[in-house]
Amino acid sequence: MNINVYYGGRGLLDDPTLFVIERIIQVLEELRVKVTRYNMYEDKAGIATLPNTLKECDGVILAANVEWFGMGGYMQQFLDMCWLYGDKGKISKLYMLPVVVATAYGEQDVELSLRKSWDVLGGIPLHGLALYVDSHEDIESNAAYLGVIEKKAEDLYRSINKKAIKLPTSSIAVKNNIIKKSSINLTPQESEQLSKFVADDGYVKKQKEDIEELAAMFKQMMGDEEPKEEIIYEDDIIEAFYTNFHPEKDFSAKYVIIISDTGKNLIIHAGTELKCEYGEDQEGDVKLKTSTALMRKIFAGKQTFQKGFMSGEITAKGNFRTLRMLDQIFRFGRK
Repeated sequence: MNINVYYGGRGLLDDPTLFVIERIIQVLEELRVKVTRYNMYEDKAGIATLPNTLKECDGVILAANVEWFGMGGYMQQFLDMCWLYGDKGKISKLYMLPVVVATAYGEQDVELSLRKSWDVLGGIPLHGLALYVDSHEDIESNAAYLGVIEKKAEDLYRSINKKAIKLPTSSIAVKNNIIKKSSINLTPQESEQLSKFVADDGYVKKQKEDIEELAAMFKQMMGDEEPKEEIIYEDDIIEAFYTNFHPEKDFSAKYVIIISDTGKNLIIHAGTELKCEYGEDQEGDVKLKTSTALMRKIFAGKQTFQKGFMSGEITAKGNFRTLRMLDQIFRFGRK
């Protein structure tokens, strides 16, 4: 006999659910049951593939804890994956024992939710454990509590061994008539493969990129392509500053503009004459950090250095009066 334990908590050392699980596993192993435990917090990305592990077992234990309200996210995600990618034919033969230990209110609600969920999935839920304690010491020091826990483990063993019959419930009718099913009919093998793809972040990212590329291609074919932004080259930036330079009498300053997406540092010496060149990172009267996208807007007259700073698109340090002078001595898009 094989039984899988799925733990949906965060793995904290003071989680009393861990003590209850260990006690149940100990009883089952004494009954010569092979127990495999899955801690969902150890591999969050792999939760989508966990339903595949149901194939080789005869029963499952769903262990959840309640720390503040309701069922933890990992357990809910696992049940979602069972609904989407689990082999319903296999689940229909699996006995499930819910184990819920709470340090806050709601253990009975979560235990009931686990049973209902497994019922809707088509499996065979058993009445499980639902208890509230402050710490695992409350259980460890109480022989009566330990007896109840051990009895539940034995009940799971007997139910599987004797192949206890599940009476029909209204959940079957609800699932067949109300809950929407996927429009794509997949075989268990196809569902297993799809769950692996879903768990692969690289695959999902590549699919999104492919979809975006196809969308752009179809837009172009339909004549609805969005206008591409004009590329600004390094020399064009320097030329734009020289072309739009309007010196102010008795004013001179040194500006250092860090263009974040190119890694270039533009050094501007503005006085009666202008000297503009790329160089090493250094200090100036004003030091700014921006991007080529914002520079493009400034050159087109759609944005100013001052507005960019106020909106947070530009970060700057130094003399802020000198910063405001940038829009006076460089009149982009203005005469």
